[in-house]
Amino acid sequence: MSLLQERKQEIISDYQIHETDTGSADVQVAMLTERINRLSTHLRENKKDHASRRGLLKMIGQRKRLLAYILKQDKDRHRALLTRLGIRG
Repeated sequence: MSLLQERKQEIISDYQIHETDTGSADVQVAMLTERINRLSTHLRENKKDHASRRGLLKMIGQRKRLLAYILKQDKDRHRALLTRLGIRG
């Protein structure tokens, strides 16, 4: 269920702001989005997995807070990130 190291490196390299960036808000939102998408497909097949559903809701809340932070910092960066990730805002 967790992300593979290769996939994490792909996401980090795609969304990093500068060369040594591994934990900026953009990278964190991209990682959370990947985990949310994987967990959503899992929950479509396993409808009674309520513990994972709770984890999904916590991840969605965390992503929402990070996106609010990015919006407060730079509206254009926020809009571009939502478009790249395919999230409706």
